[in-house]
Amino acid sequence: MTTSDPKTDSFEAATAPYRTELFAHCYRMTGSVGDAEDLVQESYLRAWKAFGTFEHRSSVRTWLYRIATNVCLTAVHRNRRRPVPSGLGPPASDPHVPGVPTGPEVSWLEPIPDRLVVDERSDPADVVVARHRVRLALVAALQLLPPRQRAAVILCEALDLPAAGAAELLDISVPAVKSLLQRGRARLAEAALSDVEVAEPTDAGARDVLDRYIAAFEQSDPVAIGRLLADETVLEMTGTSTWYSGKATCEPFIVAQAIGRTGDWAMIPVEVNGQLGVAAYHRDTDRLYTAFAIVVLATSRSHLTRITLFSDPSLFDHFGLPHRTSRDAAR
Repeated sequence: MTTSDPKTDSFEAATAPYRTELFAHCYRMTGSVGDAEDLVQESYLRAWKAFGTFEHRSSVRTWLYRIATNVCLTAVHRNRRRPVPSGLGPPASDPHVPGVPTGPEVSWLEPIPDRLVVDERSDPADVVVARHRVRLALVAALQLLPPRQRAAVILCEALDLPAAGAAELLDISVPAVKSLLQRGRARLAEAALSDVEVAEPTDAGARDVLDRYIAAFEQSDPVAIGRLLADETVLEMTGTSTWYSGKATCEPFIVAQAIGRTGDWAMIPVEVNGQLGVAAYHRDTDRLYTAFAIVVLATSRSHLTRITLFSDPSLFDHFGLPHRTSRDAAR
């Protein structure tokens, strides 16, 4: 027989509704699923220890964000930033030259399953907002900022807090917050990463683009791939600093170095970073496929505008997917 702990019960009732959005906050701050998991746990542990002295001068939500933001700032000051290849330099011009691999000095941004950061039981409008706040382009751009600029931009831009509210959470003055915002916004404008044209993952046109992408790879159809790519499509893959901008380089790269032969690929649709995507498996025997990459797709209602491959098979664990599968199981 178990006994109820009144403090724990009261704490859970007060704080449980905010766990998903705090997970998203920690992910935006760090760019890592594993780090976000650890930081949410650390934030809740600190909050539980301090709950008895919480005087409700602010809302529970604001109090939790203050704790989580401070925990994240300590972590990101200690760790390296997590870019995507397009954050490391200009695009490549020759799609026939092998990509330039990077070493262990680069810790890559990680994709995150929607189920961890989007509460599908919420009001539909809130679900849309939650998806937008973890879009890959936004999270990738945030990683370019120093930690305090990143925190200020997230609190004011992603969470819609006024400068005074962000100042309270960061324990700095309102002018200091405005200065951080000004510099952060200027840096983000220079990065020119945008997801304005990304269709919602529930959009019928976007779902059709996903289906056509999967079919084109599984059937090794270069013509179909070419029809899917927008003129401004960007293609990048972690593990290499090489990336491509524009259909003129993306299409020949895919045809020459990626699409392979019919049956080389098996793909499972996933919802990732508030967008559509696939878990891509590459054939290693006649029957078995090995985890290759989590692919995040930015789509309009008719074309692909950005393809980002995260080539670390360990990421499949976050999506609850096996590292090896058969083609029939993938379907």
